[in-house]
Amino acid sequence: MSLQLYVYKKNFAAQKAERFFKERRVQLQLVDMKKHKPGLRELQLFARAAGGARNLVDRENVAAMSHPVAHTDMENVILDYLAEKPEFLRAPILRDGQRVVIGEDPAGWQRLLETQK
Repeated sequence: MSLQLYVYKKNFAAQKAERFFKERRVQLQLVDMKKHKPGLRELQLFARAAGGARNLVDRENVAAMSHPVAHTDMENVILDYLAEKPEFLRAPILRDGQRVVIGEDPAGWQRLLETQK
């Protein structure tokens, strides 16, 4: 399975992730969430990796924090809303099959690379 990196192009953390993998000459598939929104099944996978859908919401995004979805505990409501508005997701999201690393986590990226070999 190839690595997929879900990003927003103008996100600094996403650029840092791209640079991390380019420096290590790792091939990956970039998925621009602006063009290709993640589906509900992908969001459920991301939520399991993050320890719940609530942890998927970007707490540094002012627009996300001002929306009621950031303050609810109902998993299905959060996932439905994130499917419509993926810009409220913590990014970047690195996926290798069922294994997922969410957010800016170079140590997690490295662990995923080591287990992929």
